[in-house]
This record gives sequence, structure tokens and C-alpha cells, in this order.
Amino acid sequence: MTDAKPGRNLPKDVDEHIAQLRQALAHNDECGTTHYNLAVALMGKKEYSEAERELHEAIDHSPTLAEAYVLLGGLCLQRNDLEGCYRFNQRAVKARSGFAEGYANMAYVLLQLVDGKDRKEDEEKVDKAIKHLKKGIIHNKHFVQAYTTLGTAYFMKGLVEEGIQANLEAIKIQPEFPIAYNNLAVAYLEKGDFEKAIEFCDKAEALGYEIAEGLKDELSPHRNK
Repeated sequence: MTDAKPGRNLPKDVDEHIAQLRQALAHNDECGTTHYNLAVALMGKKEYSEAERELHEAIDHSPTLAEAYVLLGGLCLQRNDLEGCYRFNQRAVKARSGFAEGYANMAYVLLQLVDGKDRKEDEEKVDKAIKHLKKGIIHNKHFVQAYTTLGTAYFMKGLVEEGIQANLEAIKIQPEFPIAYNNLAVAYLEKGDFEKAIEFCDKAEALGYEIAEGLKDELSPHRNK
């Protein structure tokens, strides 16, 4: 899922940063952004219960703070609460029109909910995911994760060429995005183009992506031919 990365931009002394944020809230408890920043710091320390409380405080005081809904969705995902994750990201796009991450995260959840039990329902989920991803890309044309997830959705529909184009678009935006190369390797293997499959597989691995053993095994007989 594409969401904010807690801890990515935290100061070195996280405890001091948390203390400063708590002090700021002691003087002004109604600042949603401060509650949000405190939640991010707490998530960086893996103090998820406290972080969740602060995120709810953040949206209580700042209902349009879309990033807070996304992080709440991420916490739901940790608990394998896919419906909760979808619901919070849905609120994110309502809170801020055109919030691309929310659309992409809803699509991710829908694809996770495809379980093979009801073909019609699964097709509806994939179609809805594609619509969400296209909306996300409209609002952020450089959103590489949205393109790779769109590629996955197309593959799930059997639209291999469309899936390839989506992943190629991701590479145009970010040439060293390994997931796209891995996806392309799988797609070209399915098409029987082993040379391209090996090329993209090796590129993904060179970029640090952990290639599935099954993919390696399928490509192995076609190397050095």
C-alpha cells in the first residue's frame, strides 16, 4: 500500500521530539497538525496504540487532514482489517479532493479482497480498483506505485499488454523502481518472451528486489540459449 512512511523524516533524538510535541499540545491541544506529527513520531517508535489515539485527535481538530486518515488506514492494514483500511482511505479522498494516495490505497485493498470465491464480485473489485488508480494518476501523473498497481490490476483481468504499458510508464517516471521490472519479467514470461523476461528479472534483482524462487526456476532453463 502507498502511504506515509512514519519515521522517515524524524529527527535523530525522537524522544526529545516527542517531548517537544507534547509540550506544544499542552499549550494548544486543538492543533491537528501537532497531533498528527506526534502520531508519526510515535509510529516511528512502533508505539501504535498511542499513535492511533493521536491520529483520531488530529482528524477531530483538522477533519481535512487527509494524511491522518491514510495512516489510520495503514494501522488497520497491520491488523489485517482491510475494510477499515478502505474506509479510512475513502475518508481521505473525501477530506481532500484529488488525494492520489487515498485512491491508490483503496485500489490496493480491493485487489487484496479478490479471493476467487465469486467471479463476478472479483471482476467488480478489479474494475473498481482500476477506476480508483486512474483517478489517482489523474491527480498525480508521477505516482509510480499507482502505475505498478494498475499494471497488477490489468494482469488480474488478463490484459497483459495494458499491464506491461502501465509498468513501462512507471519506469519512465522512476527508472530504478524494481517492482516494475519484476512485474515486467512476469508478464513477458507469460507471453513466452524469455529474453525480455530474463532482462527485466535481472534488472529487478540488480536493484535489490528479492525475486521469487518460482520465477527464477521458470527462467533458468531459458538462460544461455
